[in-house]
Amino acid sequence: QLQLVESGGGLVQPGGSLRLSCAVSGNTWNIHAIAWFRQAPGTERQGLACIVTDDLSTYYRNSVKGRFTISRDNAKNTVYLQMNGLQPVDTAVYYCAAADQIYRLCSLWRDPNYWGQGVQVTVSS
Repeated sequence: QLQLVESGGGLVQPGGSLRLSCAVSGNTWNIHAIAWFRQAPGTERQGLACIVTDDLSTYYRNSVKGRFTISRDNAKNTVYLQMNGLQPVDTAVYYCAAADQIYRLCSLWRDPNYWGQGVQVTVSS
């Protein structure tokens, strides 16, 4: 099976930055894309950024383009989400997810095969 473990969350002041990490382990042979989602209180889970494992193509939700960057370090088996210019509206639980189909995950933001446990990000002064 595949395991996804997020880290790097916490409390940050408005205007600050955080880098989230998603450590990937286990059987990755059928995984073609990894994405970051978030869920704020009272809202549905929303896809933010996606990366294709084969060619490192990236996809973003319009609301985070220019502020958030997804990347992958193959040597460390880790996917990152760099978040800049954070504001209180970004407060949420952030999840990484993996899927076998690029279109389903990176365009439709639907039905990952695997989820991480989530990590809290709080933006407050």
